[in-house]
Amino acid sequence: MDSDHRATAVTALADRAYETAGDAYARAAWDRLVEPRAGQSPFGADEKGWVGRGLQSLVCSAACYRVAGRDDRAANRAREGAALAADFEHALAEPAQRACLREFAADFHAIGALEGVGEAYDAAEAAYREAADSVDSVETLTTTPLFQAAADMLRQVARGPANGEIAVPWEALHGPDPADVGAFLAHRAQFKRQRFESLLARVADDGYLAAPRGTTEYNNANFRCPNCDSTDVNWVTDHTLCLRCSTRMRER
Repeated sequence: MDSDHRATAVTALADRAYETAGDAYARAAWDRLVEPRAGQSPFGADEKGWVGRGLQSLVCSAACYRVAGRDDRAANRAREGAALAADFEHALAEPAQRACLREFAADFHAIGALEGVGEAYDAAEAAYREAADSVDSVETLTTTPLFQAAADMLRQVARGPANGEIAVPWEALHGPDPADVGAFLAHRAQFKRQRFESLLARVADDGYLAAPRGTTEYNNANFRCPNCDSTDVNWVTDHTLCLRCSTRMRER
């Protein structure tokens, strides 16, 4: 249920128009948060946690403002997102879901350069450890929309410095042993506490935020990047972008 606003945001990312991308991602977030799925309220229990997709767009909005040099607007989105994440704890029923919302809140603190980033990640880590006994299948849990959304912004931010590749694989974000549920989930907060702020600072300094990774193909015979000459393609929303630098590809 992606709105046209997300496609507009990706267009702006390709154009390096990051404040415009931030605006479009904000509108995409508000659309998605009003109705996470068709006929669904954001304030009802939901085992999938579809509100995560709206929160993810809000995180993307704040990141775009950071890269655009609009730290004031990034902080505004971050405060908004942290408040929403806290409010949704009253809606989602599972303790691990509420821990994931605390992870989101910590991400908002990091992206908005708000006070208490470390403490926010500490709270998420503690909540994951406390929720361990309530989790039936950690593999199923971490592939729900809520948990995927909480991982996707970190992956997107990390793509730019990694030449468009997947710099944070799933196994790096989680602990080594799924049987140790608390430690497995708590590693998400630990990893982000160690890496997210420095990655954000790097993309802000570089003035470049990669587009999200969609469907990819290496050495495509039909497209070439006019910016870096790559033939590696990233199809995302309705765009054909360079996997390496997020420029629009040209047909050969």
